[in-house]
This record gives sequence, structure tokens and C-alpha cells, in this order.
Amino acid sequence: MVGHVLLLVAGALVAPAPAQVSVMAWPVRTWPVRTWSVMTWNVCTGTNSGCRFYRASALELAENIGRYAIGRSDVIFLQEFCTGAAGTLELWLERRTRRNWTVGSWGLPGAGGAPYACHPDRLGRPRGAQSIAVAVMGDAVTFETHPLPAPPWYVGRAAICATIPAEKVRACGTHLSSGAAYDDRQPGAPYRTRQIDRLLKVAARPGYRTILGGDLNVSPPDSGYGAAAGRRAVARVYRAYQECDQRGARRTGRWTREGRKLDYLFAPKGSVLGCHVERAVTLSDHKPVHIRVAL
Repeated sequence: MVGHVLLLVAGALVAPAPAQVSVMAWPVRTWPVRTWSVMTWNVCTGTNSGCRFYRASALELAENIGRYAIGRSDVIFLQEFCTGAAGTLELWLERRTRRNWTVGSWGLPGAGGAPYACHPDRLGRPRGAQSIAVAVMGDAVTFETHPLPAPPWYVGRAAICATIPAEKVRACGTHLSSGAAYDDRQPGAPYRTRQIDRLLKVAARPGYRTILGGDLNVSPPDSGYGAAAGRRAVARVYRAYQECDQRGARRTGRWTREGRKLDYLFAPKGSVLGCHVERAVTLSDHKPVHIRVAL
């Protein structure tokens, strides 16, 4: 069941399977433990001609996303996706896993309020608006879209939160402003700071384990690179949660885009069982990140 009204595009181009999909080595536990797994990936398909997924068909996107997610993800966060591909992704996941999936998707509005359109696919077919999406295995899920403060001269921003009552899990994915000259351009990362504050508020729900993340477009607090304002903004998330790839008390992690970490997955402190970055993936300018959490 698609979480929002979406276009269904049955693309004809099929990308070859990735040459190799690495296998995550989760820590071995000697007692039974219920787990929940999430993948986040900025697939860079909508408007960036420098990415291999640029103008990819809906089917091409679904097959490649699914190959990295199936068997390792109960929830998928996507950024720079396209609303027109959501139905195809849901159907592809259901057919391959023989399980129900539900996809919630939100198209970014442009400065004038019109949809921020993805470029057509390689055959010239429309793909809807550039979007964020959350896919959840199962159909007992509800979605909420929470607008985030965003510069009025560029695209809108939001977080999609999926609530899964059977597991007492709340999963919120987002894509924050970039900090580039065209987006959140004032000194001090004012919009990303406000976006993170809002994300923390909407993600929490009493009685539920929260997993949140996506492409936050800031550097880790102890990374030593990136703007200091962005590092300060994300530090408040580290205070409330444990990040997938942080090393002990050091708040950093492996890079996910061009030598820097921009993609994050946070979970309750002490619950993270494993973290994996798909560093060999070259289909996007970002790397997929996986987290496994104890419930």
C-alpha cells in the first residue's frame, strides 16, 4: 500500500546487477534478541547529471535499491528519489520478498510552490517530483509528513515518520538543506540547525524506539572537517541517540560522500548491534548505510 498518492511508472530499462554486494558481519549474540534493520541511501536520481542514476527508470531504481536492501532492511530511507518511482519500488519489493511493503513519499516543492520536478527518464517519461521516501516491510504502518524550516528561495524540506505499532518502532527519514550558496546560505547554518531541532521533536514518541536519519548534510561533531556550525547542529542528536557508525565516545564515522560523512542513522543509546557502509557502490554520489538495532 503506497503511503501517499503517487504516480506509477513501469520503466523499461533495467540496470545490471551490482558486481558484488558485500555482506554485513553483525556481532554474534549468544542469547535471542529481536532486531530491526534500516538502510538509508541518497540515490541521486532526480536532477544531478553527474550521477549514474540520473534519469534512471523507475524499474532500474527499484531493482538496484532492492538488491542492497532485501534481507537486510525492514525500513528503507531514500533521498533524491522521485515520487513517480514509489509504486514500482513497492511492487518490486513485494514480489521479491513475498511480503507486503508500504512506501510513504513526499515530493519537494520549489521556491514558487510548484513540484521540484525530477528530470524525465532516459526515454523521456516523467518521473514526478524529487522526493524523500520511507519504505516499510508490512502494511500495519502509518506515515506522517512533518515540514521542516527551509529557505524560501529554494526547495522545501520535510521528514517522513513511519509508525509501526507491532514493533513499537518509529522511523523518521529526511534530507536537510545542503549549506551550499543556493541553500541555507547564511553563516551559522541557521536552517539546518532549526531543521534538526524540529526533527528531534517530531521523531520522538513515548513507548516507541526511534530510528532517525538520512542525508543530514552536516559533518560529524568530532570529524575535524566541514563547517563548525553544522557540526554543532548535529551534536544535539548525538546527545540524545547513538549514531550507527560512531566509534566509542568519538562522534565520527566512515565517509559516505566524497570523503565526508553526510549520511546518518541514529537509534536509542546502547541498542546499535552493527553498522555497515556500502563503500563499493558507485551508482550514486552517496553510499548506502545500514544499521541493525536491538528492540
